[in-house]
Amino acid sequence: MISLDDIVGMCDLNEAEILAIAEHEHMPEGVAAAYGEYLAHQAHGFERIGAMIIDDVRAAQARGDRAHVLTLLHVLHHFIRNHPEAAPDVHPWSAVR
Repeated sequence: MISLDDIVGMCDLNEAEILAIAEHEHMPEGVAAAYGEYLAHQAHGFERIGAMIIDDVRAAQARGDRAHVLTLLHVLHHFIRNHPEAAPDVHPWSAVR
């Protein structure tokens, strides 16, 4: 059986980023890894993944889950450092809607 570590080793995303996609899309981690890998090779795919992480941050903020917000902000920071083309012009994750 292939583990999540094996899957992570075969794609352009790390485990935390895959878990954020899985959370956002309500899908198993393995499927999220495949979807993330697919997006990573599409035009504006990294921007779409970044938007998913930002949506996850907003959802955690809305539920008052401060610990998860901090975790996701770390995921987002790491993601943007590795994929600067995904950085938004403004910081929408801190805006309250």
